[in-house]
Amino acid sequence: MLFSSLVFLFTFLPITLLVYYLVPRKVKNVVLLIASLIFYAWGEPVYIFLMLISILFNYFCGMDIALKAGRKSQVRSLIFTIVVNLFILGFFKYYGFIVTNLNAILPFYIPYRKLELPIGISFYTFQTLSYIIDVYRGNVDVQVNLIDFGTYVTMFPQLIAGPIVQYADVERQLRERKESLTKFGYGAWFFVIGLAKKVLLANTIGSIYENIAAMDGMSVVTAWLGCLAYTFQIYFDFSGYSDMAVGLGKMFGFEFMQNFNYPYISKSVTEFWRRWHISLGSWFREYVYIPLGGNRVTVPRHLLIVWFLTGLWHGASWNFVVWGLFYGVILITEKYFTGKILAKLPEAVQTLYTMILVMLGWVLFFSPTLGSALTWIGNMFGQGATGFMDSQALYLIMRNWLFWVAGIIGSTPFMHLLGKRLVFNEERPHTVLAGCLMTGLFVLCVAYLVTESYNPFLYFRF
Repeated sequence: MLFSSLVFLFTFLPITLLVYYLVPRKVKNVVLLIASLIFYAWGEPVYIFLMLISILFNYFCGMDIALKAGRKSQVRSLIFTIVVNLFILGFFKYYGFIVTNLNAILPFYIPYRKLELPIGISFYTFQTLSYIIDVYRGNVDVQVNLIDFGTYVTMFPQLIAGPIVQYADVERQLRERKESLTKFGYGAWFFVIGLAKKVLLANTIGSIYENIAAMDGMSVVTAWLGCLAYTFQIYFDFSGYSDMAVGLGKMFGFEFMQNFNYPYISKSVTEFWRRWHISLGSWFREYVYIPLGGNRVTVPRHLLIVWFLTGLWHGASWNFVVWGLFYGVILITEKYFTGKILAKLPEAVQTLYTMILVMLGWVLFFSPTLGSALTWIGNMFGQGATGFMDSQALYLIMRNWLFWVAGIIGSTPFMHLLGKRLVFNEERPHTVLAGCLMTGLFVLCVAYLVTESYNPFLYFRF
């Protein structure tokens, strides 16, 4: 069930909110848990049992680690729990990838059945791992209430696409949170803004990318336009979904971390990854990078390990591995060689440099194979292209100019700052204007969903 679906907007969400606010405080987590399981079962009725097993397994493993007397026994329990979690994730996500590669090099064929990837397994596995590791470290108290722990793992606002919520950030909120009309209003605003980014921008620009990707040949400008369309689509798709998750969290009294901070205005690739998918970066920094030595290690190979794993986390494909290593090499280069030189250049040049590398990275990300990625990149630089610019490229520019402009403006803080000044001015908050704008955007989104069928969500793949 997508947040940007009519079933969610007009059936699931209203009923869940109504029941949640009618029941007493001690039952609210029960309502959230049941609603979240229904939400997940709507799209994955079979894999709901896998999620329940994960909840029970990590709940009892957390108790086991907390009750162990000796450090060595705690370490053994920790390793066992991590291995089992990663094995389950690896089996469903990488089984086919591993067997396919073995079949390519072995003299015999290993038959296998392709498994459907359980939606959100990467996200909720990382959340349970953060809980287990923090219990071992003593950063959080073990959760003895199974309902509260199940609510943390399954919470539907961020279950299938993040942000990845570390247990330490919501430990107290699971027990003590306050709902209010003001927080609900801000949550609704966040949700509608995210819905508009997803439906009005990501879906529309995404259809432009789909049309370009289906072409047999393309000019240099067309190749760049296709890459630019995907660059906008994935940002508005994922950040819009994250905004909706943050907004839903506020409606239910939770505060989730910001997952995007206008990454396309970054002046270096290093800054870009501080602004893009912030919760994933925080997770890898806290549970992989720092344990490997962090900044204390002079040899940067641990950075390549982190980025190899980051690429692999996104999908079982060599494209994603190369994509991760691509960023690992760039970040190492910026850290040890080019960072100071880059900082001396004009800001516009720094942003242009960053966006070119990011867009090249997105080609690796969206291409089905490495060969097709290299072909697309070759077209972008004239290799194999049908020319520099043709009538098709001109048509794409003129026909969709409004969406190109909207994509550029929407990727900057301009609209946020304008809205903060005119609508959410602390001295004179215009609540009526805010309500009218929110209603208007919501009506436009619903009108799109009623009339259009193109409504994918890119991160369901991961």
